[in-house]
Amino acid sequence: MGAAHDLLATRCPSRDVLNRVGARWVPTVLNALDAGSMRFTELKKVVEGVTAKALTETLRALEYDGIIDRVETPSVTPPRVDYSLTPLGRSLFEALNPVREWAERHVGDIAEARRRYELNSQAEAH
Repeated sequence: MGAAHDLLATRCPSRDVLNRVGARWVPTVLNALDAGSMRFTELKKVVEGVTAKALTETLRALEYDGIIDRVETPSVTPPRVDYSLTPLGRSLFEALNPVREWAERHVGDIAEARRRYELNSQAEAH
């Protein structure tokens, strides 16, 4: 294990890591790649709502951080490119999966809290 980090410190490198992990499409892409290696077009279909630009940026960032592998097979035209989780990416997916399960279990609770908040905000405005 590395040196101790303090997430609350301005220059703590763990902030950068958490920002990457918490980026909009990262958990969804990791969830999709848990099923196995996928091509860009397959990921685009599975990750509903992501734009090609956002998916490209997400994949590049995850590859940069060693979370996914990008394997290009140049023998075909156009070259075949597959994305898959690295061991580091698999460990991240396993850490995030309970958060996904929590979100799925509590989506109704969150919706209800938002509804109450909006009702209270409207009442206070009048």
